[in-house]
Amino acid sequence: MRTGESFAGQAVETARRTLTARFKAEAIDSAELDARILVGAVLGLDLTGMIAAANRRLTSEESARLEGFARRRLGGEPVARILGVREFWGLPLKLSAATLVPRPDTETVVELALEMLGAGPCPDQRRRIADIGTGSGAILLALLSELPDAYGVGTDISEAALRTARTNAIYLKLDGRAGFVACDYAAALSGPFDLIVSNPPYIRSAEIARLATEVRDHDPHRALDGGTDGLDAYRALIPQAARLLAPEGALVVEVGQGQSGDIERLMTAAGLTPPGPPKADLAGIRRAVAGRKLPP
Repeated sequence: MRTGESFAGQAVETARRTLTARFKAEAIDSAELDARILVGAVLGLDLTGMIAAANRRLTSEESARLEGFARRRLGGEPVARILGVREFWGLPLKLSAATLVPRPDTETVVELALEMLGAGPCPDQRRRIADIGTGSGAILLALLSELPDAYGVGTDISEAALRTARTNAIYLKLDGRAGFVACDYAAALSGPFDLIVSNPPYIRSAEIARLATEVRDHDPHRALDGGTDGLDAYRALIPQAARLLAPEGALVVEVGQGQSGDIERLMTAAGLTPPGPPKADLAGIRRAVAGRKLPP
């Protein structure tokens, strides 16, 4: 099949149906959604625009571009990687090879972090937030979008990831309240912070080979590999966070399935007090764990 031949001369709606069928034949769960997003991206149209243009024929250039997208998706590349952008907390975020694709599960961290701030004291000074291992800046920028009085700093060991985060902050007009620092976890930070958040690597090393292709072959391994038991990052960052938090400050982290109890014990050992049970994501998995630094 020549490049673009499968869509050449097809109407927009026919091309969408053709692409959906190809994705379903390869057992892609989100076949219809993926096909709609990719066709819309090629044409520069939202859903309403695609409906209005349903009978328009694709040009040869559009057909070729859509075929290129189709082959990448059929090869296991996520739609977000193909397009280079993903929405998180209602914010469009650019991605790079150095960043994870932000996932809906991680919004649970944002929700719990906002709850922790709401339950704590409200100082007159601007709230200070740190996002450890910020990646694309997703968690930090989501929080800043909700907290106009807050200033945040994101750290990452990857300079490439930090460039992506800075780009997102500028695009979202949050760069005046966001700074970014290259370091290992929180090593270069000085407190105090009212809130520290993190989505660290938590996949057990031996399990990475069994992850879905979209994750295993396209997300950076350094952002996935949590060591033998998946807890290496927490052992490093929780004591650092405990030292950097202001009295009544809170740490909120994302965790993997079955890890919440271990993380609560690590927080307790570092002097942080869990304020309640971990917060579950939409699948019922305990996804976000918090600890508060009580005053002496």
